[in-house]
Amino acid sequence: MKTFADQVVEFNRNLHYSGKLPKDFQVLNPYLDNPETMEVMQKFYHKYYKDSSQRKFIVGINPSRHGAGVTGVPFTDTKRLESVCGIKMESAYTHEISSVFMYDMIAEYGGVEEFYKDIYINSPFPLAIVRKSKGSWINANYYDDKTLFNDVKDFMIDSLKKHISLNLDTSEVFILGKKNADFISKLNEEAHLFDKMTVLEHPRYIQQYKSKEKDLFIDKYILVLKNK
Repeated sequence: MKTFADQVVEFNRNLHYSGKLPKDFQVLNPYLDNPETMEVMQKFYHKYYKDSSQRKFIVGINPSRHGAGVTGVPFTDTKRLESVCGIKMESAYTHEISSVFMYDMIAEYGGVEEFYKDIYINSPFPLAIVRKSKGSWINANYYDDKTLFNDVKDFMIDSLKKHISLNLDTSEVFILGKKNADFISKLNEEAHLFDKMTVLEHPRYIQQYKSKEKDLFIDKYILVLKNK
């Protein structure tokens, strides 16, 4: 029988976006761009997801170029992949602010083993999106442009269904970011994926604008995720 890890690795191996995109947008596939990404991603999932247990689902936006866009692990830069998860990446070194919050929260939750035993994180659009701005490429969100959202909508519904099939609890889903939640609501109305949606502030927003209240947000995450 395939483990949770086997299924995630298979999903990531087969990730490919071949749909339309508006002008000046591009999709980056870290698994094709860097062979080591595939290696470290497999090590991570085989370390923490080598079972068939049901997990709660946290839904982000789409990977950033410096987090999962490099490591293949959501909200995990190379710094925390090595220092917390014990998996070293030789070909890249990244620091991503969302990863800082997430791993501080995970430490309070009870540590990586405890957290990943209970929870799976991914995104409705599981590949990095960039847009051209003043001649260079910058991070973009799937909802930044109406045409972009319409182009990727079916792919996102399909991706969410594939995530759910890993054995995720659909009675309540945890959405990161209020704007993200607005768009996931649209997908949910169409595809009936989740019974209840609980919205949490996005780690990047907390780190950038609410860092003085970070401990309060960590407490909020843990209360909601542990359903206390």
